[in-house]
Amino acid sequence: MSSDAPAPFRVGLLGHGTVGSSVAELLPQRADAIAHVTGLRPEISGVLTRSRGDFDEILADSDLIVEVMGGTDVARDHVTAAIRAGKHVVTANKQLLAEHGEELWALAREHRVQLRFEAAVAGVVPVIRVLQESLTGQHVDRLHGIVNGTTNYILTQMAATGASYAEALAEAQRLGYAEADPTDDVTGKDAAAKMAILARLAFDSPVHLSDVPYEGITHLTSEDIEYARDLDLSLRLIGTAERIGDELAVRVHPAFLYRGHPLAAIEGPFNAVTIESPAITEITLSGPGAGGPQTATAVIGDVISAMIPPAQTPPTRNTLGFVDDVTSSFYLHVEVADRPGVLAQVAQVLGLQGVSVKSVVQKGTGTGARLVLVVHPVRESRFYGAVQLIAAKDFVTAPPRAIRVIDEEFDR
Repeated sequence: MSSDAPAPFRVGLLGHGTVGSSVAELLPQRADAIAHVTGLRPEISGVLTRSRGDFDEILADSDLIVEVMGGTDVARDHVTAAIRAGKHVVTANKQLLAEHGEELWALAREHRVQLRFEAAVAGVVPVIRVLQESLTGQHVDRLHGIVNGTTNYILTQMAATGASYAEALAEAQRLGYAEADPTDDVTGKDAAAKMAILARLAFDSPVHLSDVPYEGITHLTSEDIEYARDLDLSLRLIGTAERIGDELAVRVHPAFLYRGHPLAAIEGPFNAVTIESPAITEITLSGPGAGGPQTATAVIGDVISAMIPPAQTPPTRNTLGFVDDVTSSFYLHVEVADRPGVLAQVAQVLGLQGVSVKSVVQKGTGTGARLVLVVHPVRESRFYGAVQLIAAKDFVTAPPRAIRVIDEEFDR
């Protein structure tokens, strides 16, 4: 071996599923290019799975640990041990960071190692790096994110083909966009963990998964998609994090978007995040958010960054409270008896609660009628109070359904 050959940089790999196997395949393929840039040649020093490998041996023989095993308990133990041993860590584990991030980032600072996590939020979309580095000096007002490729694929399939939720989910599973057990994805928990991480970075304040109320897509119907077309809207699962005075509101829920919103055009398994700041107005980052090679690419990017430090996640400087009652526009779907004056009574209830109607679609169903309304922005407590009053009316034949509407549009 030549004396000027690049020195090895040993990477211990914890997990060998979809992402881990892609890291194991891609890292050797890119080793020459990485060595050219960093002067170090990465190599896999060991792989830990349920059936092979010994963590202590892998740790002792590694300069950096990649954790892509998932879960929180065992992963937390291994990441903690690696940091205490003075090893850099790269993880794609959003649940781990959403629940234990502050503890792990503090430990990494204490031991002067890096804990990097670009792949934990939006796959290959570099939103973590943008928030931590490019925009670190900017005052961020709000983030909107499509940060779960599974649900985005399901909703765009429902819109494109008229499929039901169950049919679109089955297709997503067949194509590998959804897990055999898609619970975390379709209930919004996966997106909530990611939004907790993004909000923590954007607003310099601790945010944990327990701080993020979330709602999934399991209750959405093809009728909702149909009315979205009538109203020129797109339906997406949206994560939002925003400043409201001196507090934060972080949440995940289905939302309708007008065509002028940059996230309205994000389809299939793609992810995207919009960042709003007075200095930049709005920027949108988008790209594949799921898949082994895509997520592995983000992991390897973090490995390279750790090879040419520094970058750490600093302690937060703020401890902001959280807002429960936020302002939003809404879509309201009401099944009613087909008789005169029903729409006027619904509008009267809304008006008495301070809810203003923006647009209405009314259709007969043969045995009754269906009212679909979009209302102007209003406090959620006022709106849901009005919905409860409407639901109690004798002409209402099924529980009303409400979905938030994000009514911002941007000049492109």
